Amino acid sequence: MLTTRPSDSHGATHDRVYRTLRSRIMHGEMAPGQALTLRGIGKEFGVSMTPAREAVRRLAAEGALFLSTSGRVSTPELTNDRIEELAALRALLEVELASRALPRAHMALIDRLQSINMNVVEMVTKRDAVGYIRTNLEFHRTLYLRAQAPAMLAIAETVWLQLGPTMRALYGRLRRTDPPHNHKLIIAALQAGDEPGLRLAVRSDVTQGLRLLVS
Repeated sequence: MLTTRPSDSHGATHDRVYRTLRSRIMHGEMAPGQALTLRGIGKEFGVSMTPAREAVRRLAAEGALFLSTSGRVSTPELTNDRIEELAALRALLEVELASRALPRAHMALIDRLQSINMNVVEMVTKRDAVGYIRTNLEFHRTLYLRAQAPAMLAIAETVWLQLGPTMRALYGRLRRTDPPHNHKLIIAALQAGDEPGLRLAVRSDVTQGLRLLVS
């Protein structure tokens, strides 16, 4: 009979806390500069301080949380320079991922992207900021998975993670009521096998909004 070792159980607990917090941060459920406490995390998840601390340290290493010398934990408040740097990274990584995905962009993928984009439009109509960020990232991730470049996609997801709270702030500033036009251009380029058009549409989509945050 198999038994669960304490170390296995501890690892599963830490991973559950980490993944839940990671999803919240990436999808903009937390505002820039929002404070967290280990005690609060432990109470919410029903865990001891140790897995809460390990999850926080892991997220801090990814740039998703800021851990001050005094021990204060918060989501990052990005400077203009940092926003520009991350926007440039998105442009480099995601344009390359889309380009690599293009030869494998079969009709089933295009149909899937169109379906996801309908969900994006629905979230915009509802003015659901978190839902918009979540479905928008799902649109991009679905395309980039076809690139079969897992290391590159992992780096792109780390950038998304660092930008999550800022994207929520951006959504509030734009008061968006129209669906992202560049998604239609991305789908059209995939249908046409148009690599230059795809690269341009992806670059525009991932940088235009962020650049509006930079004063």
